[in-house]
Amino acid sequence: MQVYNFSAGPAMLPADVMAIARDEFCDFRQTGSGLIELSHRGPEFTAVIDRAVANIRELMGLTDDHAVTFIQGGASLQFAMVPMNLMLPGGFAEYADTGSWSSKAMKEAKLFGEVRTVASSKEAKYTHIPDVSAWAMDPAASYLHITSNNTIFGTQYHAFPEAPTPLVADMSSDIMSKVIDASKFGLIYAGAQKNIGPSGLTLVVVHRDLLGMAPLTIPTVMDYAVMAENGSMLNTPPTYGIYIAGLVFRWLKAKGGLSAMERQNITKAGLLYDCLDSTGFYGSPVARENRSRMNVPFTLHDATLDEAFLKGAKERGLVQLKGHRSVGGMRASIYNAMPVEGVQALVDYMKEFEKTKG
Repeated sequence: MQVYNFSAGPAMLPADVMAIARDEFCDFRQTGSGLIELSHRGPEFTAVIDRAVANIRELMGLTDDHAVTFIQGGASLQFAMVPMNLMLPGGFAEYADTGSWSSKAMKEAKLFGEVRTVASSKEAKYTHIPDVSAWAMDPAASYLHITSNNTIFGTQYHAFPEAPTPLVADMSSDIMSKVIDASKFGLIYAGAQKNIGPSGLTLVVVHRDLLGMAPLTIPTVMDYAVMAENGSMLNTPPTYGIYIAGLVFRWLKAKGGLSAMERQNITKAGLLYDCLDSTGFYGSPVARENRSRMNVPFTLHDATLDEAFLKGAKERGLVQLKGHRSVGGMRASIYNAMPVEGVQALVDYMKEFEKTKG
């Protein structure tokens, strides 16, 4: 039976990537050892990380103005590293509060300086993103922080603010899912476990103008300038995670790059939202103009049917559809690796379930 994994993260990886990783796990390219066993300073891994960085630059259209680094600790560590590196002494930073993860980022940033809320949808239970054209941003701020896609609540920025300060974005759940103008961002960070690779790896893309701003008291491994100068290898990096991510970047290029992936993601999301909108049996709490193409939360009109829905879905190979504990209902995460066929299978099941239970 074909299984489609709708987990929000760690999430499914492309089948082609998993097959290569399986075949190379014990013998990486005729070395007689798995890459996970080889030195991070050896020629085998050096080639892996160099190719991964080159492909990131090509896929995202990065110039030499941005440094590309791999850092451990997940996106949650970046909640602290961003203000540690970028918060000016005696200054303040602006944050858009659009969900649980932006709220957590704000909490960490307050340990290092003043945090001002430039926009918030908290009172509306994070069901929309405030209109960026109406934000009153202060050019004296150290930076402006946004969360580009809100995994739990299913909202996504489809236009970014024109910030007068460095724009910092947590793109953990929609990195490389669409074409963006990277030149507009001072710093982009993304936990790998949704659209890139295994958990424990974080991609950080930072404008070189922002390097070297950290105070002398910052721990060395948390200084972006030091990590960039050392090519992500100040200490032993998560070599296997970088290897898997490199395979994903290669897969993305083979699929036609981010423009092709964006078109496919629009198609997938359209299939699912069309199903939700065509009936009163299912509902979506998210404002239409802010709907995420990556995470689609939805509800059944009768919550007592939730368990039956999940049970029937699992029997058909549609797994990890239960909504986040803070909002309930269902959630289908349809990242890059989810094929159109997986979304179609879910839509077919939803229609069947409504026919029998509606």
